[in-house]
This record gives sequence, C-alpha cells and structure tokens, in this order.
Amino acid sequence: MKQNHFRLNLVKNQSVVLLSVFMALFSYTGVNGIDKAKEKIENAPVFSNFVYQGNDQVYKDNPLKADEFYNPILQGCYPDPAICRKGDDYYLVCSSFALFPGVPIFHSKDLVNWTDLGGVLNNESEFDLHDCGISAGVYAPGITYNPHNDTFYMIVTAFSGGLGNIIVKTKDPKQGWGSPIKLDFGGIDPSIFFDDDGKGYIVHNDAPDRGKERYNGHRVIKVWEYDVENDNVIPGTDKIIVDGGVDLSKKPIWIEAPHLYKKDGKYYLMCAEGGTGGWHSEVIFIGDSPKGPFTPAPSNPILTQRYFEKDRKNKVDWAGHADLVEGPDGKYYGVFLAIRPNNKNRVNIGRETFILPVDWSGTFPLFENGLLPIEPKLKMPEGVQNKTGQDGFFPNGNFTFADDFTSEKLDYRWVGLRGPREEFIETTKNGLRITPFETNVKELKPTSTLFFRQQHSNFSYAATMDYKPESENDLAGIVCLQNENSNYVFGITKKGDDYYLLLEKNQKLRRSQPAESTVVASTKIDLKNPIRLKVEAEGDDYKFSYSTNETEFENLGGTVSGDILSTDVAGGFTGCLLGLYATSANDAHPED
Repeated sequence: MKQNHFRLNLVKNQSVVLLSVFMALFSYTGVNGIDKAKEKIENAPVFSNFVYQGNDQVYKDNPLKADEFYNPILQGCYPDPAICRKGDDYYLVCSSFALFPGVPIFHSKDLVNWTDLGGVLNNESEFDLHDCGISAGVYAPGITYNPHNDTFYMIVTAFSGGLGNIIVKTKDPKQGWGSPIKLDFGGIDPSIFFDDDGKGYIVHNDAPDRGKERYNGHRVIKVWEYDVENDNVIPGTDKIIVDGGVDLSKKPIWIEAPHLYKKDGKYYLMCAEGGTGGWHSEVIFIGDSPKGPFTPAPSNPILTQRYFEKDRKNKVDWAGHADLVEGPDGKYYGVFLAIRPNNKNRVNIGRETFILPVDWSGTFPLFENGLLPIEPKLKMPEGVQNKTGQDGFFPNGNFTFADDFTSEKLDYRWVGLRGPREEFIETTKNGLRITPFETNVKELKPTSTLFFRQQHSNFSYAATMDYKPESENDLAGIVCLQNENSNYVFGITKKGDDYYLLLEKNQKLRRSQPAESTVVASTKIDLKNPIRLKVEAEGDDYKFSYSTNETEFENLGGTVSGDILSTDVAGGFTGCLLGLYATSANDAHPED
C-alpha cells in the first residue's frame, strides 16, 4: 500500500465576539431548532427483522467432520491479521480502514473459536476518520504481548487525523485500551518485538533512502530500537535490514508487513512480498540479532497461491501478510490474508483472515500446504471442539445472522463509516431507529449508515423498514457499497405527494471526474404497512426486491452487475459493505 497522510488543521478562536455571536444564534433558534431536530427524529426510519444468510456452494460441497473447521476463520473484510498469545489466550487484530471502531480485535482459546471484542480504537476524539476515503483510515496492525511488564501493545499506521504511526497499550484487551501514542518514524506496517532481555524493537516498511529507489514498488524493511519506558523509538537507531526483498536483482515489489520472532537462539524476520494481489507471498529471513544482518531462506516463498491455474475450483488467492503463533497443541500456526473471488473472478467479499498449521521442525518455518491450493477446511488442533456460530463465537461457513435489534448491546458486526454508529442509532421497542444525517453515501463524511460486511459470494440480506419520507431530500433503505464512488442505493423517497422506491447506481467512470449517478429503476409505492427490502447475490449477479406483506417479493431493476462492488473495478482495499441507510441529503429522484 502506498503511503499517504491526511492532516487535520485545527483552528481555535476564543474571542468574546465569536462566543457572543454563537449565543445570539442559539437564543434565536432556541425552541425552533429543538423542534426541528425532534421532527427529524420522529421521521427517522425504524428497521426490524434483519436477516443475513450465506449460501456458498463450497460449504455445501464440503460438510465438516467432527474434527474439522472452515477456512477462512474470519469471513468478509478482515484483512492484514496479526496475532499474539498470553497463556491460553489468543488475540487477533485486523485492518479496518475507514470503518469505526478501528482495528477489529478477536479473542480465542484454541485458534478455532473466536469471540468478537469490537475495535481497539473506539474513541472518536482520539481517532478521527471524518473526512478520509474508505481505503485510508487505519491498516496493517501488529499486536504483541510483552511478558516483562505484562502489557499488550497494538501498533498501527493511521492515515487520518494526523496520527501517523501509533501504539496503544493495555493490561487486558477485554477491558479496553489506552490513548494512542504517536511514534516518531514514517513508513507503514509496523510491528513490535520484545527480546528475552526485555529490549524492544520495531520493524516496518518504508521507502528506500532518498535517491536510492530503483523501480516502482522498491521498498525496504527498517528496524528501530524501542524505548520501553518512554514508548518511542530511540533516535538514530534505525537501520535498513532488508532492501527490496529476497533477491534485489529480480526487482521484488512491496516488501512489507514485517514480524520478528526468536527461536532456538536465532532471530527470524517474516515479511509479505509481491503486493496484495496475484503475486502476493510470504518470505522468511534469519539472523543472529534483531538488527540483522538477515539472510533469506533458500526455500522462499513459504506461502503463496501464485503458481496455480486461474480457473481452479474453490479458488483462494493472494495469500500473504502473515503472522505466527504457537498453538494450544504446541504446534505453530500462521494467520494470513487471502481472497475468495466470485464466479467472475472479482473480489467483492474483500480480503479475509485464513489460518494454516506451520511446520517449524527444521531451521525455517513452512506453512503446511501453503504452496498448494488452499482447501476450504482444516483439521482442528487436538482436543478442540468446533463451536463456531454457537455460544457467542464468530460464525463461519454458511450461516444465518438474524437481529431484531432488541438486545441492549448491538452486535459488534454492525459498524459505522468514518464515525461511531452510536451517533445515529437508537434501540426502540419496534426496532432500530436511524436518525438521518444531512450527508449521503457519496460524500467523504460520516454517514448515517449501519454497515455489515458481505461474507459470502452467494447471500441474501433483508430488513423490514417502517418509514415515510417527508420530502424528496429524505431517503432510507439499504445499500451495497464498495466505496463512496461505487455503490447501489435501494430506498424509499418522496416526489410530490407520492412515495417512491428507487434503485440508484453510483459509479465513477473516470478518475478525474465525480461519480455518475443513475436511477436504474423506480416505482410508486403504497406505504400503508412497513416495507421489507432485500438484496440477493449469486456471485456477480445482484437482485433487489421488496415486499409490502413480508412474503411476496417483487424485483426492481432486474439483475444488476456486482462489478462496481469489487475492488477489481472500484479499486481500494476493502470488501463490499451492506448497510441500513438513512439520509436527509438525498439527490436521487425517481422517474416519472
């Protein structure tokens, strides 16, 4: 990923004049402003009876035996995994980009059954995403447990709010994390390592020294000594330990996502190489010091899917960006990202978190079957029982997720975009109410949309909505979104005295121009009763339909292509998001 920084300039004016103007405006709007807000809340849509159902053929063709579990372990857009262990507890973090809260974190006792703990960066005042693109934000975290001070460290690059590379700490990941600490170095993909003597080291991706970049994609891995007491890198200790990759003469690209390990007195540096795409891989180096020099293994790569037929069955691709941990059975395991493209070989689901056992019986670790086509299921570690989708554990395979929004605590799978979901949602006795913002999904601003990751190529996603818009500026419904320039909106709005249901397509056809919006289809609709909205996908084919009686559905717009919901067409690093949406800034108008 290319480095990019967003800076937020804060201008503070404490003049008495400004304060006086504000107070005058407040006294003038007074009750009218409150009444207007109340009117908007009263007109907000209420969603209920939400159901997401996955229906991928690969899981039908590969039922689990008693000692097996499915791979990926985290379906949907959960890329760039990193993992650590303390005793019997495993913690795993992923990239989140512009989703809020930032850096999803999961807990497991056995590497099979995972509990969603929400997000590490959940304080909006400290983690501001309000104006960043969906593939900016925060990504490529590392997580490490330091036994010398009984502390967990999460380190990550944040391309928003002027943060840069940051670290946060906690004694217990289940109880929340401290405030971000800014670190004084550039580059991306940092991770932290603590040696047996308690010393700390940070490794990360960076550009070559000025004037030494030889080709596009030429990157280096740097190491810094880390001041554990003061939580920052020690100035002047930085050193390039990998230049380009395994073999610079072959012009390797995008060496990144480094992790340091120590085993049997030797230090190992593991990195991704080849870029997040068809040439992605994982490579390993060995050295006598955490600061190198490091020598590449003769068997590199130790994980890749780049050598196989493009049209292979149950295709898994782009494998890399890995991290290693010792499992409950004493064996090593590696988590990594990979993709499962759809029937048109497009990436709609996004990059997901997979796991494989690792053979480290020799000098170098090697992902077991990591140089063969990755299979959809694995043997569990000995003594582990598969409880995925039960007892609060994260589901995988084909599953149904239903939510009536009556629980006091909203499921962590529901996320906001560029801001917290709590800013616009409210649980009521009739369902979940979304108070619309005066922004729509095409803007680089927080939107009043509650998102859920697409987790299957074949799925259905439906919710009942009780809503009557007051004007053509009001719209509520469901969305399928890859980014602010590539999405479908399926919602209710108003024109004159009539209510309309419309399907809008937003797509950016030229990089230099704004996205073009097209109303694919619209129909006048009777809103005597709540309406049920549904989207169904079979690979690249998406269909939007509605029902006014909860049972009989009518399609609107025919079958539309999911190409704009893929990174192949839309670009970026995320997967498709499915949202419950409301706006008071609608600019899509139904046909006459």
